[in-house]
Amino acid sequence: MKLAFADPRNMTISPLNMHYGRPKPDVSDIRPSIRQHGVLLTMLVLETIRDGAVVPGHFEVVAGARRWYGAMDEIAAGIEIDPVPIAILEAGDDAAAIEASLIENLGRLPPDEVSCWETFAKLIKKGRSPEQIAATFHMTDAVVKRTLALGNLLPRVRDLYRREAIELATVRSLTLATRSQQKEWLAMLDDPERRAPTGAQLKTWLFGGASIPSANALFSLDDYPGQIIADLFGEDSYFTDPDLFWTHQNQAIAAKREALLAEGWNAVEVLETGRSFESWKHERVSKAKGGKVFLAVSSRGEVTAHEGWLSAKEAPRAQAAAAKAARGEGGEALPTTDRAEVTSAQQSYIDLHRHAAVRAVLIDHAGVALRLLVAHAVAGSPLWRVEADPRRAGNEAVSASLQAAPAETTFRAMRDAAAALLGLEADGDLAGRRRQGGAAAIFAKLLSLSDADVLAVAAVVMGETLAAGSAEVEAAGLHLKVDMAAFWSPDQAFFDLIRDREAVNAMLKEVGGKKVADGNLAEKVKTQKAILRDFLEGTNDRPKVANWIPRWLTFPAQAYTRRPFATARRSKAVAPMLRGVRLPKPAEAPSPATALAADPNLAILAAE
Repeated sequence: MKLAFADPRNMTISPLNMHYGRPKPDVSDIRPSIRQHGVLLTMLVLETIRDGAVVPGHFEVVAGARRWYGAMDEIAAGIEIDPVPIAILEAGDDAAAIEASLIENLGRLPPDEVSCWETFAKLIKKGRSPEQIAATFHMTDAVVKRTLALGNLLPRVRDLYRREAIELATVRSLTLATRSQQKEWLAMLDDPERRAPTGAQLKTWLFGGASIPSANALFSLDDYPGQIIADLFGEDSYFTDPDLFWTHQNQAIAAKREALLAEGWNAVEVLETGRSFESWKHERVSKAKGGKVFLAVSSRGEVTAHEGWLSAKEAPRAQAAAAKAARGEGGEALPTTDRAEVTSAQQSYIDLHRHAAVRAVLIDHAGVALRLLVAHAVAGSPLWRVEADPRRAGNEAVSASLQAAPAETTFRAMRDAAAALLGLEADGDLAGRRRQGGAAAIFAKLLSLSDADVLAVAAVVMGETLAAGSAEVEAAGLHLKVDMAAFWSPDQAFFDLIRDREAVNAMLKEVGGKKVADGNLAEKVKTQKAILRDFLEGTNDRPKVANWIPRWLTFPAQAYTRRPFATARRSKAVAPMLRGVRLPKPAEAPSPATALAADPNLAILAAE
């Protein structure tokens, strides 16, 4: 670098000067000093080169543009100005010249952020790295990278930011936008009938819904196969594929739930996505006293664990059970929830379909039906007035489902056949039917039937008088090893009645596997039911799962959660009673002649 003096009239603004190409700045504040004392501070210049050769005595101002403009204004006003002091930079070191221009301006008045970007961009083109720029101007790497991020913006957007027509939050969101999105946003800004989104709303608009920050992921980003886009200020990043994010996030939530259960929590409930945990409806209960964990999942993927809570109804029961245990009274702990696993309509659906299947199988096992008949006669039942179970569904969908069930069709056919044996019209239930002549007429008819026919009638009557939802249905179904797949398949009513998210997720795990279930853990019940149905019907590219029976309908019945389920409780209660029990082989039936000889009354009837 050489020091010299030069005539301002032989100088121009260098293209490397950060103010090059801009309107002339206001220099009224420095003109009085220049008029009286001339230019005192040294200006940084480069020698002017034309056609590859240096033009002697001519220079380009790299730093000091305002001083040069002030001097030229005074010369134009007729004031004689002495040659100005200059420092001549070495030719070819454009990066140094750019740095000098920016340093000189930073030392006086910090330029706006867009002006800094323009200068930094020039330095990058000249080979400087962001780290070198940061070191030169005593800035952090983050500040330099944030400034360089403005290069992703359209020139007009940068100009709006320079003029403070849009705020920083909007600019940060626009650095995430493609150029076409920026153009669309500018079009909305120009349209008086539309409102261009800004700030957080702009981010939502760019992502077509809720933006999901990568910081909310429970899983490792190193293992994530999808794309994550960072705002070009380098401070925030977001998932570009919400569906792929939720698949991985739900799997991570499932793992977190399992980990919490392994820690000894009584239960872990995952709330539906977007639903807040309502602490005012719950009470604090410790893990040792049966407290649960509630996992709240926001629409942006954030997962919050609320540990040690029970509902206002559950808490007193848990505290009473804990107090009882502390007194050494023992006994089975009370369930920590009042909410059953299934709704009342679902319970009705389950009971009636199980009842139908047992009746259908029972007609082929007259010996079992006879024993049920005797058991009812000895112990009684709510129905033992010889009348058919009313089979009230209480729901049109359940009633329609039952009428269409193969088990019901099978039983109705056998009932009509039994009515024909008795000489009755096939117009409904046999049990409790009234006709002229009463029981004597029925008895006389039965005397003319074979043992096999009588037992067949008995099986039908027993089926009609077997109470739906009873322990007897469970006992008969367990003993007969009823295969529900032969009599039932998922219908619309079954899907419509499912309400419990935990139960349907467990079903999804049965048909689609753990990965599918975990990947949809926090999804709505409607979504999970649709996926379950796809597997059962083989639609939407899901492999078809045939002959699936939910645990609610199998013999023995099982629950999908730790919450109460009446059918499973009944199955569990009757199972020990049937353990090791076998039906004896039927004795050889006596011939009609032997029977008549043994019974004088029958002999008289035969003679008549």
